[in-house]
Amino acid sequence: MDKQTLITEFTKIYTTQPTAEYFSPGRINLIGEHTDYNGGHVFPCAISLGIWGAAAKRADRKLRFYSGNFPDLGVIEADLDTLEFVKDDSWSNYAKGMIKFIQAAGHQLDVGLDIYINGNIPNGSGLSSSAALEMLIGLIVDDQFDLGIERLDLIKLGMKTENDFIGVNSGIMDQFAVGMGQKDHALLLDTNTLEYQVAPIDLKGHVIIIMNTNKRRELADSKYNERRAECEKALSELQTKLDISSLGELDANTFDEYSYLIEDGDRLKRARHAVLENERTLRAEKLLQAGQLEEFGRLVNASHVSLEHDYEVTGVELDTLAHTAWKQPGVLGARMTGAGFGGCAIALVAKDQVEAFEKEVGAQYTEKIGYAPSFYEAEIADGTKVLA
Repeated sequence: MDKQTLITEFTKIYTTQPTAEYFSPGRINLIGEHTDYNGGHVFPCAISLGIWGAAAKRADRKLRFYSGNFPDLGVIEADLDTLEFVKDDSWSNYAKGMIKFIQAAGHQLDVGLDIYINGNIPNGSGLSSSAALEMLIGLIVDDQFDLGIERLDLIKLGMKTENDFIGVNSGIMDQFAVGMGQKDHALLLDTNTLEYQVAPIDLKGHVIIIMNTNKRRELADSKYNERRAECEKALSELQTKLDISSLGELDANTFDEYSYLIEDGDRLKRARHAVLENERTLRAEKLLQAGQLEEFGRLVNASHVSLEHDYEVTGVELDTLAHTAWKQPGVLGARMTGAGFGGCAIALVAKDQVEAFEKEVGAQYTEKIGYAPSFYEAEIADGTKVLA
């Protein structure tokens, strides 16, 4: 969406012009899935699909929200002093949560806001539309009231909104990638310490294709929280003999030696994924920087296998996309990305094979699943920003 269209749409809804415009990207994760809440490493990047926003201050303490993606909901209203989760308020709960926690952190908002948003991230696709929205609202409030909030603090407030307002026990990766993203770079983030490295992406004639299953998934209604609880229980069992605070501190050999402490087979598999996925992520970043793309691609494949069999968060739709992609010419690797249970997968595909790849994968998926997937080429973008 261009800036002028954003201004025009805001003016149609609120009969006044916005004072500033914003953009917040979605994200993909190259490798390192379900490791962020286990104290491991992740390797995400922001993408050009995202959410645009425009805002203006009001003269009272009312908040008004409107999404061009959900016009049937109309303008959703709230009050700065009574921000509570209301199921019927739909997407605006993410906005309300961010504003509530910004105020709880000690930042005073003397008036309310009119906010318009519109995005092109497929809803429920696993490309972090919720984190994009949280960071967008955080930046809007910070900018409109000149609060000077550090970006990392906004990122933490976004995770708090997800955890404590929405009720999804996610880690910090999504908000970090959305808030800190850099064009043509990925971020190797240690989620335990929040130390990170910026890594340039050079795929040498390959592009990242996002493959959308077009099956929605709702984290709060899925087994996402169950997986986190299983990992936490496995960690507590390991802690009876090991001085560790997270699964991300373990290497594969140590985990193997002490795995007998985990008394349940499913918990053993969940923890094994968290440990091995963390090691894969560290290796993958080094291989990518060394230009060893075939080896990098094999680790991407191995990540999906682990998510399919040990963590069990893929499902027939994501498995069909990944397994079919592996067999196509010019493909380095493919895996699900995001929380799973639907949403998207990614594939690293030679540029001159993309058309044939999409045609064949699309045909096989449609034949097996009964409806078509969607494909997008991922352009790696900057993080949440004010539009110039």
